[in-house]
Amino acid sequence: MIDLRLLREDPDRVRASQRARGEDVALVDALLSADERRRSSGVRFDELRAEQKQLGKLIPKATGDEKAELLKKTGQLAADVKAADAERDAADAETQELLLRLGNLVHPDVPVGGEEDFVTLETHGTIRDFGAEGFDPKDHLELGTLLGAIDVERGAKVSGSRFYFLTGVGALLELALVNAAMAQATAAGFTPMLTPALVRPQSMAGTGFLGQAAQDVYHLDKDDLYLVGTSEVPLAAYHMDEILDADKLPLRYAGFSPCFRREAGSHGKDTRGIFRVHQFDKVEMFSYVAPDDSEAEHRRLLDWEKQWLTSLELPFRVIDVASADLGASAARKFDCEAWIPTQGKYRELTSTSDCTEFQSRRLSIRVRDGKQVKPLATLNGTLCAVPRTIVAILENHQQADGSVYVPKVLRPFLGGREVLEPVAK
Repeated sequence: MIDLRLLREDPDRVRASQRARGEDVALVDALLSADERRRSSGVRFDELRAEQKQLGKLIPKATGDEKAELLKKTGQLAADVKAADAERDAADAETQELLLRLGNLVHPDVPVGGEEDFVTLETHGTIRDFGAEGFDPKDHLELGTLLGAIDVERGAKVSGSRFYFLTGVGALLELALVNAAMAQATAAGFTPMLTPALVRPQSMAGTGFLGQAAQDVYHLDKDDLYLVGTSEVPLAAYHMDEILDADKLPLRYAGFSPCFRREAGSHGKDTRGIFRVHQFDKVEMFSYVAPDDSEAEHRRLLDWEKQWLTSLELPFRVIDVASADLGASAARKFDCEAWIPTQGKYRELTSTSDCTEFQSRRLSIRVRDGKQVKPLATLNGTLCAVPRTIVAILENHQQADGSVYVPKVLRPFLGGREVLEPVAK
């Protein structure tokens, strides 16, 4: 959530952010009104309580009619205090409910617009000309079938559409990717983490995934637990309700977890293969930093993602995501999109978001710096979302005979294999 003091001091900035996100600007004025009622009812409650205490001191000294009058006044005052308390609680609840609906403040450098209004910042690698090489590229599913690596038919039989099996070398390729990604992360100083896949509502809400993203979340009604769509959620909630020491920052974690997404609203999109699925594994970077270091940390996370994709020898570009395409918690987001030959376009493989103090305020995570205790900044960045990375590797590194070149960074984790060979022609 944002700082209420900022809202009061500069409501136009918050309105502009909501407008850029394509969200309801009237929410800002509703929140200002609720906050004013919360503060004024709090003042009234305090005044009435003070009067009540003062009156309580006079009653023992009073006699006769004076005492009767004071007792009568005490009864009325008690009713007024109770009403003021209820009014304060109601205004506070309304303020909190509205505050939780408000997205993070969009960074001033974010391009304004929708999904297609991003700005391309960098382009890396060379897109292969398969025509010049004398063959048409196969898509990842055809390659995965040739390699005995992907089985979507049995995935659908067992679990339904958008589920799959990774088999044989496909399973080994996932393990190689995860191990290589973790090796890079630990070399950069991240603490490896295996995180829970089920979290409580306060963890999911605290990270901002029960607002605009709620339709994509799996909820277990019987247990009131949520399946995470990313280990960002448990990693953000890891220090919930804690005060961290400033000299311990930055704290950096690399989480590996299964991820579950309903993919609501994606009917008809990416239905072939394993690009868009309901369950996948991912290595996620997560940072806790001082607020004034968040922009620099955002660039560092992006650099680690670029290092990873470069090590996989993939052509990719970096985009600055437009305002209306940001998640609720992100002030700014950079995506790295790899070239997918059979689609003839770049597709998202990694993303990194600067969430500033938005999540830490919701999760009550603070930092102690001397005598000052204040919220800190949180950031997240995908290092390796496994299925999409497999798609990019298979399609970009395929050979004419259906074999697939193995990037050097993965070979130590694949028993030294330099090429993945077809198991069936």
